[in-house]
Amino acid sequence: MRVLAPLVLVVSLGSAASCTAADPIVGPGRQAAAEAYVPDPPGYRVRPWVNGLEVPWSLVFLPDGRALVSERPGGIRLVRDGALTARPYATLETIAGDPDGLIDLIFGLVAGGEGGLMGLAVDPRFPERPYIYAMHTYRAPDGGDANRVVRLVDEGDSARFDRVVIDEIPASRFHNGGRIAFGPDGMLYVATGDASKPELSQDLDSLAGKILRLTPDGGVPADNPFPGSPVYSYGHRNVQGLAWHPETGDLFASEHGPSGEFGLRAHDEINVIRPGGNYGWPEVVGAPGLEEFIDPIVVWAEAAVPPAGAAFHDGALFVATLKSEALVRIDVTPVGEGYRVERIAHWFAEDRGGGRYGRLRAAVAGPDGALYILTSNRDGRGDPRPGDDHVYRLTRAE
Repeated sequence: MRVLAPLVLVVSLGSAASCTAADPIVGPGRQAAAEAYVPDPPGYRVRPWVNGLEVPWSLVFLPDGRALVSERPGGIRLVRDGALTARPYATLETIAGDPDGLIDLIFGLVAGGEGGLMGLAVDPRFPERPYIYAMHTYRAPDGGDANRVVRLVDEGDSARFDRVVIDEIPASRFHNGGRIAFGPDGMLYVATGDASKPELSQDLDSLAGKILRLTPDGGVPADNPFPGSPVYSYGHRNVQGLAWHPETGDLFASEHGPSGEFGLRAHDEINVIRPGGNYGWPEVVGAPGLEEFIDPIVVWAEAAVPPAGAAFHDGALFVATLKSEALVRIDVTPVGEGYRVERIAHWFAEDRGGGRYGRLRAAVAGPDGALYILTSNRDGRGDPRPGDDHVYRLTRAE
């Protein structure tokens, strides 16, 4: 087991305001915790669950035992009784509300770079409200790219378009966010990227670089931090994972750090999200400890991870990572108004970038007590393995 020290913080999480800086302030961390590589986590086993997927992005479970997997090129796949059905549950054309595909002539649906079909979510009152939510990229009539969240009606083996929930979220080839999830409060949370325009993250009139909070029908909740606005938090570069702590109910988010902007790299983050909080991008990077901003509780300052989908499972936060090809387990303890990071372990990896299963896109807690892990080796940046892409099932060893 190899051990090193990441940048890990203990912070109190309060309200935040805005400030202006010509260049990002890069802050150091405080109170580092040990980080380890664990190629074979003791007491666990991994088995393939679904194979042969094309760049899977999101996995959700339905109460009747079915599961849905989004593929970034545009399909939602149905898993029934642990087997992938041959026919797609939905395609990008039907998701966009045009089963004949004519919408391609009007909108030119975009499924390239980091855009395409991304997050899925299930209405918390399913099947009373038989709705599936999906976020995807499209080409708007003005020729630019945009993201939106749509709602589908479940029909068993397939789904039909119902309505657009939120539209005109800025998009680009990179930094689209894309994760959507319902919180314990029954509201829909939408993670967006800065659309490669960092300044939008600090603009409260823009939907880019934010975490949005909506009612299930797409309205603005009356208790949102900015009256009449879907913005829940801002100052984000590219949020990729959303997960709620099972005891405190706090929202945790994984976020990509810079990849060349302002001459900076790495600084991937794990944040605890507070209503109305400003998380700094692009005015600050890392954890400078300024009152105007909320610092991350984890910053990988030396090398890019970067973190993707996340889930609480078995008493810890599990985060899928892309470039570092590991499933990262982060043990956190509530302390006052913040959290202390106890341990960080990179599972299934000998070192950074040497993971057993390749690039990992999401970690999802299943209703059966297992943790499901999605690979992303066919996304143009990975090294495809036989049977890729996969969904793996992680369980306790018997």
